[in-house]
Amino acid sequence: MPSEPHQNHLLIIEDDKGRREFTLDKDLYTIGRDPKCDVRLVSQFVSRRHATLVRMRNDDESIYYRIVDGNLKGKHSANGLLINGRKLQAHDLQNEDEVVFGPQVRAIYYSLRRDAFHTVPPDEFDITLISPNMVGEPEDFDDDD
Repeated sequence: MPSEPHQNHLLIIEDDKGRREFTLDKDLYTIGRDPKCDVRLVSQFVSRRHATLVRMRNDDESIYYRIVDGNLKGKHSANGLLINGRKLQAHDLQNEDEVVFGPQVRAIYYSLRRDAFHTVPPDEFDITLISPNMVGEPEDFDDDD
């Protein structure tokens, strides 16, 4: 059966509200304290518009997300982004990257790849017949007989 790669992109947020999971499938996400943000962070230590996620395409047409500090107009957040322990303005996210927005506010990004198999409906006339002689213990099927 032919298969094609299938990707799921997840962002697990941990903040003052607890742990939440976001499935990423849009081209653009705003992240921050503002209630109008697509991914709302609950903490007094994060900016209203702390970061932006942008969906990107690789040469092989696979999808990934780039995180950018602040908004796309160049206004940065107050605390910046700490990605895998390094302070960065922007980063192409890879599986299991950790983004720290502030004290006790973080996200983990997951890019899950799996093969999607195309299936066909079963043929209504595809019947397998089993002879009663075939049912029994394995030792009943010796080739020596």
